Amino acid sequence: MPASRRVGRLIPHNGGHRLQLVEDTAPRPGPREVLVQIEAASLNYRDLLVLRGQLGPVREGLIPLSDGAGRVVATGADVTRWRVGDWVAPIFYRRWIAGPFREAYGPAALGGGDTDGVLADLVVVPEASLVRIPDGLSFEEAATLPCAALTAWQALVVRGRLAAGDTLLVQGTGGVALFGLQIATALGARTIVLSSSDEKRARAMKLGAWATVNYKTTPEWDVEVRRLTDGLGATHILELGGPDTFDRSLRSLAAGGHIAQIGVFTGFGPHSNLIRLQMINGTIDGINVGSGEHFEAMNAFLETHGIKPVIDKTFALADAQAAFDELAGGRHFGKIVVRL
Repeated sequence: MPASRRVGRLIPHNGGHRLQLVEDTAPRPGPREVLVQIEAASLNYRDLLVLRGQLGPVREGLIPLSDGAGRVVATGADVTRWRVGDWVAPIFYRRWIAGPFREAYGPAALGGGDTDGVLADLVVVPEASLVRIPDGLSFEEAATLPCAALTAWQALVVRGRLAAGDTLLVQGTGGVALFGLQIATALGARTIVLSSSDEKRARAMKLGAWATVNYKTTPEWDVEVRRLTDGLGATHILELGGPDTFDRSLRSLAAGGHIAQIGVFTGFGPHSNLIRLQMINGTIDGINVGSGEHFEAMNAFLETHGIKPVIDKTFALADAQAAFDELAGGRHFGKIVVRL
């Protein structure tokens, strides 16, 4: 087994953290653990919040990022599920293997609080906390799945029961939004994409969007969504914006429709009057990634439908801080990846 590894760690800086790249001793797997050589990792908005110190205390020296993919390079003495050479991805919540979510799983979420993530070229993972990478995907593509793709999957399929003929509204063109678009298209639903960039709107149409709306030039986008749907509204909404977009999402929702509450791009805290939700018999589900079992089901779906993740830019480990800066700039279309 390798003696050392390259790793990124978070160091306190100006009320938040900065990324420091170091070399340290390579970990060794315990009896039921697997040593994974991480080939690629991807960034989520959560990672930016962790870096900024906006999600609570972070242990000094924490390894950030939850989403990665790589190959097994060593296994513990009692491991039965994996062999050296297998292509795998760690799950976001290490202990949420199957069944309903429990609050006790939260502290074990990779890359936050006190739990190290995957911005290292070697990590140790419990054997039950890994899933097989879908056939046909590169390590870079597979590294986008554990949080962004699985969040969209749980929102639309597990909880939302999206079906052919439904109408989905997605906000923006980041990872969750584009995975939502691709999953909905594969299921035969039609998707409306909100974006302030006409160039991104055109790319979304090529990816399968049914319609797009520029929310800058059309600030009352809820009115436009209802016009596009003949006054009915969207049956499903991936609510990614947070408090500043939620009221318009409510007004965009069809009777009996479903809002998947996911994002906090515009901040934290409720500002909405939910009486409309009651009046139209709508539902809201809080979505927080998914289990290992959900991950495996999603991977089978991605393989069946030939869905390929959309990657905007790829950075080397030495340029990982630039990857965070790119994410903060909001110019990306799809996912930002770090190649280790």
